[in-house]
Parts: sequence; C-alpha cells; structure tokens
Amino acid sequence: MIILSRPPIGWPPAKKSGKKVAPAPYPIKKTATKSTKANPLFEKRSKNFGIGQDVQPARDVTRFVKWPKYVRLQRQKRILWTRLKVPPAINQFTQTLDKNTTAQLFKLANKYRPETKAEKRQRLRTAAEAKAQKKEAPKSDKPVVVKYGLNHITALIEQKKAQLVVIAADVNPIELVLWLPALCRKMGVPYAIVNNKGRLGEVVHKKSVTAIAFTEVKDADKAELANVVSAVKANFNDKWDEHRKTWGGGINGSKSQAKMAKRAAIVAKEIAARQ
Repeated sequence: MIILSRPPIGWPPAKKSGKKVAPAPYPIKKTATKSTKANPLFEKRSKNFGIGQDVQPARDVTRFVKWPKYVRLQRQKRILWTRLKVPPAINQFTQTLDKNTTAQLFKLANKYRPETKAEKRQRLRTAAEAKAQKKEAPKSDKPVVVKYGLNHITALIEQKKAQLVVIAADVNPIELVLWLPALCRKMGVPYAIVNNKGRLGEVVHKKSVTAIAFTEVKDADKAELANVVSAVKANFNDKWDEHRKTWGGGINGSKSQAKMAKRAAIVAKEIAARQ
C-alpha cells in the first residue's frame, strides 16, 4: 500500500475550511514592564549545580546514613520498650525525678564530692613525709562525702545508715538495680530515680555510677537535705503501690494506629447501618 504525502498531478486542490478563530471578548492590555537599573555593587551570580560545577547545597541525608551499630541498637531498644508490654518492676525506671528537684539534689551532692586521685596521693605523700621526719601527722576529721558502689550502698541500706539513695534510670543491664527500690522501701529509706548515670558519675569522679547515697551532711545543709527528702518521698516512696501496678509500653506505631482507627471506623459504620 502506497501512502501519498500530497495529491497526484491533475487532481483538484483541497478546499480550505472557512472557519475563523473567534476574537477575544475583551482586548488584552499589555502590562508595561518596569525596567529597574541594576546596582553595580550587587552583581548577580547565578549558580550552576551541574556535574563538576558549583558546590551542591546542603541536604538532609539522615535517612541515607548507615549509623553505627550501638546507635541502631539503642534506637531499636527504645522502640521495643514502647511497643512491648513492660512489667511494672522495669517501668518504674521511666518515672524519674522532676527537673527542679534534680537540680537541687545535684547541687547538694556536689558539695560532698569525694577526693580525687591526685588529692589522695598528695595527702598520703604528706603523711609519709611527716612520718619519715618523725613528726606527728596532722589529724583530720573523717570526711563527709557521698557513698557509691552497689555493694557498699546495699550494706548501708540494710544497716539503715543511708539517709537518701539516688539510683540511675539508664543502667544496662537494668537487673543490676532492679531490686534496689524494693529494698529501700522495705528498709524505710528514701530513694529517687534520676535520668543519667553519667551525671551521677561526675559527682564521684567516675565515668558512670549506678547509684549514690547520702549518709550524713553538715549542719548547714540539713535543712536542704530535708527538703529534697520530703520531695523524693512524695514522688517515690509514697507512690510505691501505684508504681507496682502500672505497666508500660503497648503503644503501637503511627502506621498501626492509623490502620486500627480505619478498621474501627468501618465497624462503627456497619453497626450504624444495621440500626
């Protein structure tokens, strides 16, 4: 089959259609463009983001980052703690001390920091030099400091020598301090749970600490300690029964919640149609 692009010679020419385009209903006025003179001080430099040209603009590439394993693990752990049902014994560590009382507590704890390694070395050196010269070593009173170390604090609680126990909420594994609130309540010792084990560690010149305990304070600070203890008792010791029955977790993700809400809406619509 041959397709001709134009009619063969001798054929009459094709008639043109007499249709005309309708004119516009209203005349369109051309808007006069204002010509502004370019300021020579501010030269326009348009960027070219092609390959090998200008530096690319900063973009948020968080989703494309391969995070370190410890970061992924701690994020997955946090999500699991919200998805799974958490027993009350573990869930009580999510109920931490409020910000103002925590600031007051650490302000008091920083007054009773134990001596550093350098200070201890200097004290022992001074005592050794005095002994070598057969001089009487200067007598010093027993230092009033906060106590740390899990075994030491446990012994202080059992002997009822601890006036206040501060426990870290982010201890890993949590089983190390899981039983400590129950022991404090049984022995009638005020206890508090604070957010950061590293912050507790700073008080006693360590990287991190599971718990610290106050055994005694100076007379000038007894009123301040009494205020902290009363606030702590109201938030933890007096609410023991409530914390003992409160489960945590069981919160689905946003997609699951939307799916369940959609199902509930369909069921409600069907029930309304039957009635």
